[in-house]
Amino acid sequence: MAIRIIVKDPDPVLRETAKEVTKFNSNLQKLLKDMAETMYDAEGVGLAAPQIGISKRVIVVDVGDENGLIEMVNPVITESDGEQVGPEGCLSIPNLNGEVRRANHVVVTGQNSAGETFTVDATGYLARAFQHEIDHLNGILFTDIAESIYDISERSESSGRSSKGGE
Repeated sequence: MAIRIIVKDPDPVLRETAKEVTKFNSNLQKLLKDMAETMYDAEGVGLAAPQIGISKRVIVVDVGDENGLIEMVNPVITESDGEQVGPEGCLSIPNLNGEVRRANHVVVTGQNSAGETFTVDATGYLARAFQHEIDHLNGILFTDIAESIYDISERSESSGRSSKGGE
């Protein structure tokens, strides 16, 4: 597998509506593996294919909970309720975080690498990660919807903490 280059804002691919996947083959399986490897290498919790320059409706998410790595093709939020406001970062927008209002609970339906449909019922941080990644598939960045945006480069340098951990 391979670690891919993460494209940065303002790359135009980040503003496109990604195309639906119709071919479930070894190329898709390789893409999913590369995306997971790239996400883990960057210490992120989610990655959408447009973030590596590929305009396809493919995401990977791993928030470090019991679900582990979730690979999803053509994801759609079919239900959402509740509300949460919290910090978000993005691997495509280094050094910025923002306070973003999201649904606290979502039900996401998509396909696995073989084209089989499955559903994930997500709450809290996992729900936030899914919404963030699906926004990427629709050309939306967290900076478009954040209630406030702040530079984390000064904070992480003064505290000695890493500024990674984006979605």
